[in-house]
Amino acid sequence: MARSSRSSSSSRWRHCHPSYYLKRPQRLALLFIAFVCGTLVVWDRQTLLREHEVEVSKLYEEVTRLQNLLDESKNTGGDATRELSKNDVVPDDPTDIQRREKVKEAMLHAWSSYEKYAWGQDELQPQSMNGVNSFGGLGATLVDSLDTLYIMGLDEQFQKAREWVANSLDFNKNYEASVFETTIRVVGGLLSAYDLSSDQVFLNKARDIADRLLPAWDTPSGIPYNIINLAHGTVHNPGWTGGESILADSGTEQLEFIALSQRTGDLKYQQKVENVIAQLNKTFPADGLLPIYIDPHRGTASYSPITFGAMGDSFYEYLLKVWIQGNRTSSVKLYREMWEKSMKGLLSLIRRTTPSSFTYICEKHGDSLSDKMDELACFAPGMLALGSSGYGPDDSKKFLSLAEELAWTCYNFYQSTPTKLAGENYFFHPGGDMSVGTSWNILRPETIESLFYLWRLTGNKTYQEWGWNIFQAFEKNSRVESGYVGLKDVNTGVKDNMMQSFFLAETLKYLYLLFSPPSVISLDEWVFNTEAHPLKIVTRHEGQSFGKSDEKHKPIVRLRGRKEGRSG
Repeated sequence: MARSSRSSSSSRWRHCHPSYYLKRPQRLALLFIAFVCGTLVVWDRQTLLREHEVEVSKLYEEVTRLQNLLDESKNTGGDATRELSKNDVVPDDPTDIQRREKVKEAMLHAWSSYEKYAWGQDELQPQSMNGVNSFGGLGATLVDSLDTLYIMGLDEQFQKAREWVANSLDFNKNYEASVFETTIRVVGGLLSAYDLSSDQVFLNKARDIADRLLPAWDTPSGIPYNIINLAHGTVHNPGWTGGESILADSGTEQLEFIALSQRTGDLKYQQKVENVIAQLNKTFPADGLLPIYIDPHRGTASYSPITFGAMGDSFYEYLLKVWIQGNRTSSVKLYREMWEKSMKGLLSLIRRTTPSSFTYICEKHGDSLSDKMDELACFAPGMLALGSSGYGPDDSKKFLSLAEELAWTCYNFYQSTPTKLAGENYFFHPGGDMSVGTSWNILRPETIESLFYLWRLTGNKTYQEWGWNIFQAFEKNSRVESGYVGLKDVNTGVKDNMMQSFFLAETLKYLYLLFSPPSVISLDEWVFNTEAHPLKIVTRHEGQSFGKSDEKHKPIVRLRGRKEGRSG
């Protein structure tokens, strides 16, 4: 029967009542609210006729938001580390605004120096004011910086870089490229630029370079070789590994290649990288800790050290982040399960110093532990904080507390040197706390990355203060006339002659986001690859055939105005 022909007063009342336009669960929710409040709402029909559409919309959005929060609370076991969502109103602190602008000015200084002296080359040597092609001439700094420029609202610089990508970026190079480095910097950088801007040129270029990398996975086990010639497709592993593949280099392409399959609808990229995880899971140990060398023929681990530092780190990071990338559904549950096993293993490597009780992560050689921790391993506090939300309440608190303890140690890597910049690694001594080992600093981002996550997930502004102190140390010791440089020795402050591309891609981006509202690259919507390139979270379902997202690809609203030799 047509709605207009119904004449009963009860029908007419239902049509006028806002709850009529809501689905049954929402109507029940409204009735429940009315019941609890003991309030009888009397609707004024004439007013409602004028205003009910707006009010219904607001009520629907609020009920849906509350329902989502309830669902999230159930899924996380009441976890307390939920990031503020983009809908939460958070005043922009004047100090944060000022600091954010300082970081943005640092990015402009770094970028303009690169633009002036090394445009289109991989990296800038600021002291000698020239460029070098550390990655085969792929414009590494430029591609690595695209999303940082976009997020900071540096439109003119972004557009100029975009034109270079469209017209000059050429992957047909007779160059022996690291599959890992090329994936995290170039594929990741291009995909992030696409997700942010919706510009097809970036997706086309990402697919071009990914296709050139694919032969690396053509091994008996599917564990990739780590070096490939971009022009000829010949593959091999570094000589110094004895022919073995490196754990981090083989297990840190999943985010990028899964995203590429999602954006293009071509499953081949996802299948290659997910097969790696399937192979490793066949012999995955109970403690979830894998040695850093993997046999690409048998697909099994070889006798070698276990570490959350160089050559191990980002494998564990990506187990967690692929689960987040897939929106934590059952289709990506295996990644979470493997990650949780690995975190049990990580607990077995935790030790504390005397007398100051600094918490650190040991390295493992056979059955013995080494009291050494890389600064690279300072990504772990952020990873633990990010992953704590998937546990029940007790474990969530335990791992978040561990994250905070480790972050304090990492911050003291910086505070314990004369320059207030961290060395490459540290050794721990009974009764003597810690001492710097390898004493260079190459503008690494890992500690700042963890401070960013901890601030986002706890709201504790202490982490912003620590990050600001580190930024000031970079400004004092690493800023030169033509960019930023590392230090050969954090004790003496002697400078090197290299501005690493990850300083613009990661260090400055995480610092900028540390002082930005949580709505800027919300962790509810984005997941960062290990080079700090944000990729959109896309829900995965069992048996899903990846095509383009149902949603129209739209650019985000912006806030206006690790690795060669450090695997992962």
